[in-house]
Amino acid sequence: MALSIIIITAVLPKQTKFKYEFEKGNVWLHDDLVSPYNYPIRKTIEEIKDDKESILKSILPVYEIDNQVLQNQADQYRADFEAKWKNAGLKDDANKVLNFDTGFQILQNIYQKGVIGLNKKYQRDGAQYVISLLKNNYETQVSTASLYTQASATLEAGQELINKRNIEADIILGIIKDRISPNVIYNERLTDKIEQQAIENLSSTRGMVQKGELIVAKDASIDEDTYQKLESLRLSYEDSATRPNDRKLTLVGQFLLVSTILSLLMSFLFLFRKDIFADNRQISLILIVFTGMLVFLSLCIKFKLPSLYYIPYCIVPIIIRILFDTRLAMNIHLLVVLIASFFLPNSFEFAFLQITAGMVAIYSIKNLVRREQFLLSALMILLNYFVTYLGISLIREGTIDAIEWIKFLPFLFSVLLSLLAYPLIYLFEKLFGITSDITLIELTNTNSSILRELAFKAPGTFQHSLQVANLAEAAIFKIGGNGLLVRAGALYHDIGKMDNPQFFIENQNKGLNPHDKLPYEESAQIIIKHVLNGIEMARRHNLPEVIVDFIRTHHGNTRVDYFYQSFLKNFPEKIVDENTFRYPGPIPFTKETAVLMLADSVEAASRSLKEPDAESINTLVERIIEYKLEQNQLNDSNITLKEIETIKLIFKTMLMGIYHVRIDYLKQN
Repeated sequence: MALSIIIITAVLPKQTKFKYEFEKGNVWLHDDLVSPYNYPIRKTIEEIKDDKESILKSILPVYEIDNQVLQNQADQYRADFEAKWKNAGLKDDANKVLNFDTGFQILQNIYQKGVIGLNKKYQRDGAQYVISLLKNNYETQVSTASLYTQASATLEAGQELINKRNIEADIILGIIKDRISPNVIYNERLTDKIEQQAIENLSSTRGMVQKGELIVAKDASIDEDTYQKLESLRLSYEDSATRPNDRKLTLVGQFLLVSTILSLLMSFLFLFRKDIFADNRQISLILIVFTGMLVFLSLCIKFKLPSLYYIPYCIVPIIIRILFDTRLAMNIHLLVVLIASFFLPNSFEFAFLQITAGMVAIYSIKNLVRREQFLLSALMILLNYFVTYLGISLIREGTIDAIEWIKFLPFLFSVLLSLLAYPLIYLFEKLFGITSDITLIELTNTNSSILRELAFKAPGTFQHSLQVANLAEAAIFKIGGNGLLVRAGALYHDIGKMDNPQFFIENQNKGLNPHDKLPYEESAQIIIKHVLNGIEMARRHNLPEVIVDFIRTHHGNTRVDYFYQSFLKNFPEKIVDENTFRYPGPIPFTKETAVLMLADSVEAASRSLKEPDAESINTLVERIIEYKLEQNQLNDSNITLKEIETIKLIFKTMLMGIYHVRIDYLKQN
């Protein structure tokens, strides 16, 4: 507990907490708020985004003249001209020089004016745009309309050649066209640098609130402008509270809060779950889950997660509910949300959303009998988030059109992450030796290897176990308890009979009883030994200890009365050691193990009824349960007399159904 307090306190955010809660569109319920000092009004995210877009539009793209292009193209022009003039079969005379010089001059004029490659990024308002042109380290602003493109340069060259005499226009135009490429080059690196500097110099504030200025009056509505002033004050207050002395006091405050919360948790365990409080293993698991969630939350705050609703808060109540119970899951979830809400904006909204979601998570898996309930639970949590988010948004905005549905996406992601509870539960089970309802579901599968072996070696015992499971599960469901646990315990409680199945009456063929050839003491020991054999077998197959408890306690420390009474009757002169005929115990110590003991005895005894009817079944159930009470077998099981009466009624009703007993309602009335 102390370690958890230290860890949680160490990782929680250390800024001080703004003492006012407010929401846009709501009424200011506090006294008039006057600014305690001068502070800037911070821009909203939307305003900053608009400013960025505006400033990026105002920055001209940077282009540079590349003189190397003209030089390269001029050299290539000479080579192309010689080749094409020769291929055309034209004479090498003065006309050749004229054609060469004319084309070369046109090419130079084109590059002198400049050829540009247009960038679609800047063609927002039309094909032409203004650029910042660097030429010999001088910057000028020009329109791209004053420059050539490759197409317009080719067209201009053609127009000039048409008006020239003694010029082979087609040959010269073809050469020029191939030699036109952009020499006004877009400098992306420099443009990006200028844009980045402009964005960095962009102010994140707009205006100032002066000391003594009224920010908001009591009962006034918080509009957009007022909300931004309040939010700016909150951020300014929390950012400024970073002095070492303030941090120390904040640390003390957090220590006190976390200590209070964990003390409440431990008090709950001490008052209502003493079994967990006395088990360091289980307390360690609870504290690991509790501490882990708050550490994860703190890290998300530190690394500025876009929305803290991405965090799967419902994973905590799901894990605790599956591994322990509903009350503990609810208690821990409330405590986690209480601490988390203190460090998040809109604390009430956060607490309302998460508490209701946690309640839905716990309620939806109250009776976990199928794995698909996890998916159904996730859908119900998502539905709860949707309804509560819609309700809060309608209260805040007053219109459905203003709801920001994009902000609901974190809830969807959170619900998907909550499915991680399944592998985490498996991990915690293995590390801490706790048996969850999921494991119990797997154990109640009659196709498991040990139950298949039981059905093959001791079919009578297997059928008996199934009937006991049905009786015990129905009874525990009525009086309150873990139905899955008692069913699993019932299915495995007699697995020790597999070693000597023929010595138990339900597995014997008629007329063949191996006990007839054995002394009563030896027969009793064989019967008693099935408990010890069952414990050994269960541990060999790695069955959970909670299942082993059912094997150990299903006979308590009662006597094997048939052989005990037979010994007394046949050997009255001998001194008998009663412990020879008594099970080693212990007696049942939970409601579930107590119900199994009663169901086991009643079901086994009911098989001896020759003509089962309502009266004989009623007498049998009363006699068996009264005998257990007289033998003090239920003293440690925390079961009440009222619950015992309910159990009797369930057993009688189910046994009558099993044996198809017809009830004479007229006689009963």
